[in-house]
Amino acid sequence: MEGQARGLLETDSLHEPDEETISRIDLSSMISEEEREELKTELVKLEDEITTLRQVLTAKEKHLVEIKQKLGMNLMNELKQNFSKGWHEMQTTTAYKKTHETLSHAGQKATAAFSNVGTAISKKFGDMRNSPTFKSFEERVETTVTSLKTKVGGAPSGGNFEEVLSSTAHASAQSAAAAPRVPEKEGELRC
Repeated sequence: MEGQARGLLETDSLHEPDEETISRIDLSSMISEEEREELKTELVKLEDEITTLRQVLTAKEKHLVEIKQKLGMNLMNELKQNFSKGWHEMQTTTAYKKTHETLSHAGQKATAAFSNVGTAISKKFGDMRNSPTFKSFEERVETTVTSLKTKVGGAPSGGNFEEVLSSTAHASAQSAAAAPRVPEKEGELRC
């Protein structure tokens, strides 16, 4: 029973040979002396070829660097080119196109909404100006300004609200420019 339980709990694979077992087996006894010499010769050739290929690769990499320097290509230019290429490739993806289209559509809708809000506000101000309450306020301001002008000594003018406001603003600007400035705080400099 204990042997069965141990077999179920083992984590080692049952059918794969491990490296220790393979290293214990002497494969050299299975091949002939002639095959052994051929394999050794082939091994030396492969090692020489690998060394030669590494040398050729190093020489070609140096030559590549020289050519790039002559052409004025450096790491920064390559990075710029790679970035440009990557950006272009990204812009051509379906996901980018869909996102761009969606954001463009949302921007158009937002612009239209802001335009509609501006139109609505302008209409409301127009409606408010034509309302009886505003007309009553406008008449009261006109009456007040006319009575003030009469009291101050000017002849009453029968102008509309804009004319009255502009003349009042002009008069107050002139009086402010002519009057000496009184400092509001004790330490304030006079000009």
